[in-house]
Order: sequence, then structure tokens, then C-alpha cells
Amino acid sequence: MQQRDRYKSIEDFLADDSFKAWVLTGSDPDHWEAWSVEHPQRAAVVEDARNLWLAMQVPDTRPTQEETAVALQNTWQKIWQAEDVAVVPHWRRWRSAAAVLLVGCGLSMAWYLYNDSSATPGITYTDLVKEATDPMLERTNETDRPQLITLSDGSSVLLQPESRLSFPAKFSGSKRTVYLSGEAFFEISKNPEQPFLVYANELVTKVVGTSFRVKAFSNQRDIEVVVRTGKVNVSSSQGSISGSDKGDVLLLPNQGVRFSRESLAFEKINDLTQEKQISQKLSNIERLSFEFSDVPVAQIFRTIEQAYLVEVDFPEEKLKNCYLTTSLSDEPLPEKLKIICSSLGPNAQYVIEGDKITVSAVGCR
Repeated sequence: MQQRDRYKSIEDFLADDSFKAWVLTGSDPDHWEAWSVEHPQRAAVVEDARNLWLAMQVPDTRPTQEETAVALQNTWQKIWQAEDVAVVPHWRRWRSAAAVLLVGCGLSMAWYLYNDSSATPGITYTDLVKEATDPMLERTNETDRPQLITLSDGSSVLLQPESRLSFPAKFSGSKRTVYLSGEAFFEISKNPEQPFLVYANELVTKVVGTSFRVKAFSNQRDIEVVVRTGKVNVSSSQGSISGSDKGDVLLLPNQGVRFSRESLAFEKINDLTQEKQISQKLSNIERLSFEFSDVPVAQIFRTIEQAYLVEVDFPEEKLKNCYLTTSLSDEPLPEKLKIICSSLGPNAQYVIEGDKITVSAVGCR
């Protein structure tokens, strides 16, 4: 729930389901009451958001535009009737008018949010995870920086803030399947006998061994897949659910696809460098080169730190004369480290613990 620390407007709170539940039902599993006390600077905006929900008394079903108008009219009447009871200073009438305007804007915004979301197809992360046949582990990134996840097959995932990933403790069967809500960069360990599938809302991304990024937030209309290395097949899971055949898209390095959740249509991007909206938002791991020619090992570790936003602890003095020529572009992080340690000698090894990597070595060959 750390994402609420970044809430600045009433709309942020209105869009949070747990906040709505706290206001309307009193249920408080996410400790909104305690959070409000701990953040007195947010008291005004929290109170305004509370009053908007209470004024609307929004039921589980989406309000119609007519219902929104009636609620707004009733709010007007209550405020002006209350002020007719006594003589009210001029400045307070202006304050009341501002309050009504705020309520009106909030009601309109809430109606827009509810009805705008109804235009988005209904396949959600929760729905997908419920259909999983194997028990799933889940990682949620509630921090403000990417989190590194290493899967049982040696694949690595950089999970972005406000994102969730569900995956089995150990892959079994003929496929390796994970479920994503939000954004993540994947580096997949090669295994032609067991393809890797990422389910994200209405899209299924299928690979054997490659690196790519998927951006699939449930509150956004489009889903994006961007390929860094290898080959990726992207298809719509809507086809299997609705009985329609929407086809699929084959992506090569430096290509991507944008999928409209409303029209179920693909827009292929053949050259990412020509797509400023995407190319300007590429992360370090998508920009940096992992092609090394007679490069100090220390520099390679620095590149890994920048790409994965991790700390690499290694015996710098012992490795100061060690150089390496290798290609690590199409390898997940564990495989990258394995190749580096193999070049340093039989005694070199590594350990990944969260966002820290410890490398032990006595020197190089």
C-alpha cells in the first residue's frame, strides 16, 4: 500500500478500491485510519474524498449519469437549506459554493472513472491467476524502484513499481507460465522443450529464450510489448475466450506491439527508434550493451549494477587485472553471472540476495 504515499489529488483516493471500502463499509484491512493519522498533511484531501464517497453512496453497480445528476442536485439543496436557517456571512456562502463545485466535480469524475473503466475489457490479473492450475507465489512491488526476481528456471524479471507477478515455485509440465499486472522486463532462460508464457490482461506473450518488456496496467487502455533480444510471439487471449480469431504478432529485436484493450486490435512497431513515446522511456537494461571486448571485469559488474539497479560486491583488488571478452546480451542475470564466474576460475561463485549480488573469487585464469 506504499503507493498511496504518492496520492496527491482526490481522484487518486477515489480510484483506490480499499479506500472506498473503508469509507463505505468501515472495513479497514489496509489501515487507512492509522495512515490518515500518520499523514496529517493529507487530512484535507482525505476528508474531501471521504465526503464525496459518502455523498454519492456509490453502490456496487455503476451509477448512471441521471443518478449522478440527482445526487448533485440533492447535495445543492441540502447545503442551501441549511444556510437558509440562519444569516450566513458572505464569505461562507462563497465557501459553500466552492464545496458544491468540489462535490460536483467529484461526482462527475467518479461517474467518468466508473463508465470509462467499463469500456475496457474485463480480463484482469485476478481472473487469470484464479485459472492457474499450479499453486502460485506472488511478488508485489510497493517500492519506488524496480525489484529483481529470479525464477526457478534461471530466468530473471525486473518488476517495476506498482506491479505484481505470480509464478510457481517450480515450473512443471510442458509450459512455464507466469501472470503479470503492471510492467516488467523479462530475461528468459532458453528451453525449447518448455516455452515461457506471460499472461497480462488480454495478451499472451510466448517465448523460448529472449528478453522483452511487457507493460499491462489494468487501468490503462493499451498493452505494450517491446523486444530487446530474440523472438517473441504475442497473441490475444480474447480470441480463446470470445471464440473469435484475432491472430497474433511475431516480434524481432527492436520491435514492439501496442494492443488496444477496447478494439482488440494490434499496432505493430517495426522500429522502436522511430517510436518516441516508447524509445524515450526505455530503462537502463534496455539501453545498455552487454557486448564486451577485452573489458575489465570490474566494468562489467558496474554495467550489471546500472542495468539491474542492484549492488554487486566483488573483490575489486583481486580482479583488477582481469579482462573478459564475451556476449551477455541474450542471457538472464543468473546466466550472465555464471559465465563471468566461469571465466574467473573454478573457485569463483556468486550469490543473489534481493537486490545485492556477492561475488567471491581469488583472481582470474
